[in-house]
Amino acid sequence: MSGFLEELLGEKLVTGGGEEVDVHSLGARGISLLGLYFGCSLSAPCAQLSGSLAAFYGRLRGDAAAGPGPGPGAGAGAGPGPGAVAAAEPEPRRRLEIVFVSSDQDQRQWQDFVRDMPWLALPYKEKHRKLKLWNKYRISNIPSLIFLDATTGKVVCRNGLLVIRDDPEGLEFPWGPKPFREVIAGPLLRNNGQSLESSSLEGSHVGVYFSAHWCPPCRSLTRVLVESYRKIKEAGQKFEIIFVSADRSEDSFKQYFSEMPWLAVPYTDEARRSRLNRLYGIQGIPTLIVLDPQGEVITRQGRVEVLNDEDCREFPWHPKPVLELSDSNAVQLNEGPCLVLFVDSEDDGESEAAKQLIQPIAEKIIAKYKAKEEEAPLLFFVAGEDDMTDSLRDYTNLPEAAPLLTILDMSARAKYVMDVEEITPAIVEAFVNDFLAEKLKPEPI
Repeated sequence: MSGFLEELLGEKLVTGGGEEVDVHSLGARGISLLGLYFGCSLSAPCAQLSGSLAAFYGRLRGDAAAGPGPGPGAGAGAGPGPGAVAAAEPEPRRRLEIVFVSSDQDQRQWQDFVRDMPWLALPYKEKHRKLKLWNKYRISNIPSLIFLDATTGKVVCRNGLLVIRDDPEGLEFPWGPKPFREVIAGPLLRNNGQSLESSSLEGSHVGVYFSAHWCPPCRSLTRVLVESYRKIKEAGQKFEIIFVSADRSEDSFKQYFSEMPWLAVPYTDEARRSRLNRLYGIQGIPTLIVLDPQGEVITRQGRVEVLNDEDCREFPWHPKPVLELSDSNAVQLNEGPCLVLFVDSEDDGESEAAKQLIQPIAEKIIAKYKAKEEEAPLLFFVAGEDDMTDSLRDYTNLPEAAPLLTILDMSARAKYVMDVEEITPAIVEAFVNDFLAEKLKPEPI
């Protein structure tokens, strides 16, 4: 366990009081679940979360484990005094530690913020490690709280904020993912009031649609999705969509649902709606998760796929190793480091040849991390010549050369550029491997 934790967090963490704690001691204490709390002192929602999280943390760990590290005299040889009752072993559900991963740019503000935290924090100076964690877990907003299995490193829950709200006593610890069939179990509605059991979904591809009437991008996507749904059904495909509402009132839900030809989780079933949000770690709307008939995720980027494939010819939208950069998928550039190969699109075959060049490397990287049940550390794109690509070049201050091989890390405001006359598979692979091994020197964006 300690090997994984040290690789993830480094050798030292700090307490709110500034004392160093060896990361390997977490393994010795039998920590089974690790929470990573991503936040910033300047964020009011983060300040609000810290209060409720402290109470949650204390309840789960118990009074005997309220502190984040073993105190003086708490070594293995320390025992109860004469006549004292030996403390009971903590229940497995109490074996939790949380580590704060800050995006603060001012050390004094960071110190003031962590001072009252009962858990641990990455040292302020570990800025590079913090950034790697933000990219590794694709954190797009704060506050965010994810839970990891402290032994394997696998993500147990991507939306810990809902855990605190829905399970404040920790009765469902350790909040591991449940099968979709189990989470969705119960009645589903059509907008005419008809009720169907979730068992009616068996054998179908399913789109789980997180959306709300108050959200303009949601309403825009819904209009396109209605047409996509109709085309897929008319083509004879077994496909159903389930609307999981984030509306602020039942009246808004009913108004919005009246526009939809598919199913919905009843608005009054807040617990089931919340469990679905937890299951898929929803951080923003609209989000469309597409599942295969066994309930396994095909893609989390259903929104992008629907907008890019209005004729639904590529349904059910299995992910492509290499994407052609477009207005609809450019938002993915903000999700983490992206390899972007810029080409001269005046040559009709150039983009396709570029995709074929990158694809074997992309497939190798994706397969390697999939075997570890982790998301790939890079997304792969080919960019032609259009207004969006020109804006991207201007924003990142890239030369006008083509072909141009780059890795862009928007969250770190960093770029890595290889401007060579000819780009070969060997050059791309070496570039990617050097990036992953942190051998490349970044340039600022």
